[in-house]
Amino acid sequence: MKNKFPILSIETSGELCSAALMIDEKTFFEMNILKKHVHSEKLIEMIDLILNSANITLKNLSFIAVSIGPGSFTGLRIGLTAAKSLAFGSGLPIVPVPTFNAFALQINEYFMNEEKFGIIRNASIDDFYYATFNSNLQSNNWNSEVKLIKKIEHGVINQEIKIFGDKIANLKINNILGPYASNIAKWSYLFGSDLLTYNYDYLEPNYLKNFIAKV
Repeated sequence: MKNKFPILSIETSGELCSAALMIDEKTFFEMNILKKHVHSEKLIEMIDLILNSANITLKNLSFIAVSIGPGSFTGLRIGLTAAKSLAFGSGLPIVPVPTFNAFALQINEYFMNEEKFGIIRNASIDDFYYATFNSNLQSNNWNSEVKLIKKIEHGVINQEIKIFGDKIANLKINNILGPYASNIAKWSYLFGSDLLTYNYDYLEPNYLKNFIAKV
């Protein structure tokens, strides 16, 4: 992509509602709210505040980066709908960012040497999302398969490596919050050039599991 910046980024795949404006590789504005069911109420307001703080309009942006999943069904829909609406109204392209890849980029800051690590996040009461990554930034471009696993299948988790993410019973987890919208933006300009698209009418969240309506 010719112009990498500024980037507006959105992360709503979990309880964290996060929006960021990346001005360049070292300068960004970010706003985060950690509260259940707040995404639909606060996301657009957060984006407006960030843009106004930086004195930047949507038309000044290079593109919009949005967390595409897997994660919360409702959260992902809210984030992607907001991204599509803003992009359509301003003639901007979108970069859909794999949520776990951006989280891996955030976690990579904990490592001094090349090391394998895992990420785990709750998918529901009965199952979870899991993926392994290599902390060598160039080794795999952060492209790792995210698996949907039943909690009773704990044998599939490699507990000889460090695992980050949500707390899971009987597993040793480094419980950290993420990814943040700034990580979504960072991944998009490092690795997202091939994903940039104006054809986002058919862009859908990567739910990874079937939606089951609760009555």
